[in-house]
Formats: sequence, structure tokens, C-alpha cells
Amino acid sequence: MFQIFIEQHNVIAIRKPIRKTSLFKFMTVLRTEVWLSIVAALILTGFMIWFLDKYSPYSARNNPDAYPYPCREFTLKESFWFALTSFTPQGGGEAPKALSGRTLVAAYWLFVVLMLATFTANLAAFLTVERMQTPVSSLEQLARQSRINYTVVEGSTIHQYFINMKFAEDTLYRVWKEITLNATSDQAQYRVWDYPIREQYGHILLAINASGIISTAVLRPLYLVTKSPRKILTIYPIIVVTGPVPDAKTGFDQVNEHTDADFAFIHDSAEIKYEVTRNCNLTEVGEVFAEQPYAVAIQQGSRLQEHLSRALLDLQKERFLEQLASKYWNESARQACPDADESEGITLESLGGVFIATLFGLGLAMLTLAWEVFYYKRKEKNKVQAFDAKIEKADDSTKNTEKKTGLRIRKKSKKLGKLTKVVKFDDDERGKLAKGVTIGDNFKPSSDKAGVSYISVYPKSKFRP
Repeated sequence: MFQIFIEQHNVIAIRKPIRKTSLFKFMTVLRTEVWLSIVAALILTGFMIWFLDKYSPYSARNNPDAYPYPCREFTLKESFWFALTSFTPQGGGEAPKALSGRTLVAAYWLFVVLMLATFTANLAAFLTVERMQTPVSSLEQLARQSRINYTVVEGSTIHQYFINMKFAEDTLYRVWKEITLNATSDQAQYRVWDYPIREQYGHILLAINASGIISTAVLRPLYLVTKSPRKILTIYPIIVVTGPVPDAKTGFDQVNEHTDADFAFIHDSAEIKYEVTRNCNLTEVGEVFAEQPYAVAIQQGSRLQEHLSRALLDLQKERFLEQLASKYWNESARQACPDADESEGITLESLGGVFIATLFGLGLAMLTLAWEVFYYKRKEKNKVQAFDAKIEKADDSTKNTEKKTGLRIRKKSKKLGKLTKVVKFDDDERGKLAKGVTIGDNFKPSSDKAGVSYISVYPKSKFRP
């Protein structure tokens, strides 16, 4: 047997975790109960600002003499708006004048500052850790965790390596137990409460046997006879066995099927690197372990040993082995794979919800504007209709009054007309009556016939000038 001066390594292959993108990923920084608590604090603070400003004797509303200039009136709507805008960099604006209201606002502003700082820090850490997170980085981490299952090829060198290490652990434990139990006074230093060697390969073999490929075996049939009705039942017992995968292709297929990166395949590093260069979904993690040199076995004393050794040395001198390595394990073959640079910036898929929320606010503002215009026009229309109804009602009452007043005046004028027809004056009597006129001596009536003219009298109305 002679060595080729190439070592075999073993490494862990795992699927690259698929990043779950979400437009509202920034909302996942805080849990749902935290968001609900923030909303509850905002509503409660807005209500308390309105309550304190309304009932405090030192508020601008209840103490106008102390504040002769225009002050902000904290109605219920204005109080909620103040609590909401306090989360913005410009602040909520003018604060309440009363000491009780200012005390509440100061405590609320402290709450806002702490919540904004916490959200900013958690968002930055959340997005950074998400890009840098790797499932495992060594065989020790893989053995200590329980989320990721792993397997090996049955009968492979790495499988035998784990079996040998498990046997070594058992041997060391047996020797330590015998020394501890049978120790003399000179060997008291060996007595310890805990086993000094950490056992992991036994757990690795158990995990491999529990998470490997599932196979079934059908045993010999069993025959059962029932009493009533009398029948013969045939039962075929089936044993479900889990263990290592039969070949490397099955192991790589299982890794590809687990898109959550919760399955690993431990195999020869050369074969894993070759598969990684052709499959963008796979990656190798951790350092190599269980190094073993490659060798070719020949018959002892054979003359081929010298010729093969010289030929391999010539190939190594001509860098032929390096050319083969660069041909079949070329990293440039992965150029077609998408680049997953760890230092890339935050993508639109992670913070697209911020822009969606802004667009939602713009759309809501336009709908609110349409509702305001509709409500204003409807209110003005109702006001005009009510005004016209009052005018029509006043006109109807005026017409009725005019009719009644004119009727009474006409009746009186008819009575006076009858009296003027009965009374007749001669010239002497008319002259005597003329002398009694106080307007002037030269006053003459426009008509020889005495008559009474009438005037239309209208009642006073607030709708008439």
C-alpha cells in the first residue's frame, strides 16, 4: 500500500435557508401584544389630556384671565391628535397649560422616546441578524441541537468513523468506571463525581438512526382464526426501520427537499464540494474533520508499488492533480448562482410595507376629502331648504293677514261711502266748513264728491326690510 499524498476530509452539507420575505417585516419587530399596548396607551393618554384640560381650574379653558392670548383648546379630537403626533419628530405641538396636563404629557413623551428607540434598535438588529444567521457551524453544534436532523451513507468511512468513536467513548467510560470503583488510596485522585469526557458520538449515531431513510420489512404472515363467524385472517407484520441513506444521491436529495434548512448530510468533502458547485441551493458549513489519507492497496512485495509511486510523483510534479481539482471543483461554475452578499442593503421586500402604508394614507386622505365635500354640500343644501321653507311660511302668513286686513278696510269704506251719500252740503255750509280747516284757507278738495281712500296695511315681518 502506498499513499497518494491526498487526504480525505468530511464536512457537513446543508441547504441554504430560504429567506421569508414580507412587505410588513418591520411589523414583526414587536409582538402583537406590544403593538396593542402602544395603541391602548395612545388612546388612554388622549382621553386623559382632554379630561384634565376640561376639569382643571388652571387650564386655559377654565382660566381665561391668566391667558389673554389665543391658546390651544384640547377638545377630545384635538387631544387624540396631540397624542398621535407626539410620535413624530416635530412633536405634538403646544402642550396643555395646567400643571396636571403637563405632568401627563411629560410622562407620555418619555414613553414615546423609549418606544421609538427600542423599535429602531430592534429593527436594525433584526435585519442584520437575519442576513448573518447560519444554522450550524461545526459538528459539535450539530450534535448539541435537536432542530436539524442529519444522516450519513450507510457503511461509508464517516459512518464507520462515528461507530469507532462511539466504541472509543464506551471503552474510556468502562475503564474510568473500573478505575473509580476499584481505586486504592493511591488512586483517589481518579475519583470524580462527573465523567470528565463529554460523550457526543453516541448521540450522533442515535440521531442518524432516527432521522435517516425509512425502510420497511415484511415478516412472515400470521394466521388468526375468529370464533363467530369462523374466519381465518392473515396478518403480514411490517417493521419500519430508519437508518443511514443507502447512497450519496439519496442524501443530497433529502437535503434539497428540506427547504427550511433543517436537514444536513455528512459526507466526503470532495463529493460535497463537487455537488455544491453544481447546485446553488447547497452549501457546506463548518470545518473539515476526520481526516484520512487516500491510499491504493496492492499485494505486499509487488513490483507495482515502485512504478505506481514514481508515476504518481511525476503527475504531482507536473501539477496534474491540481489541474484535475481545478477542473472538477472549480468555484467559477457557481457564477450563475444568485449572489447572496451578506453586506447587501435592506431590500424593498423587507420594507415595502412602509410605502404601502404611505399610499394607504394618501388614499384614505382622498376618500376623507370626498366625504368632507359631500357632507358640506349636503349640509348647505339642507340649510337653504330650511331657509326657503321659513320664507314660504312667512309669505303665506303675510298673505293671509293682508287678505283679512283689506277685507276689514273695504267693509269700513263701504260704510263710510253710504254716510257720504246721505250727507249733502250747500255752498254756505261748505264755506263754513272750509273756514274750520287748519291746513290753510285756500285748501280745496280735488273732487266735489266726498270720498274715503284706503291704504293697504301689512304686518311687520323679519324677512321684509
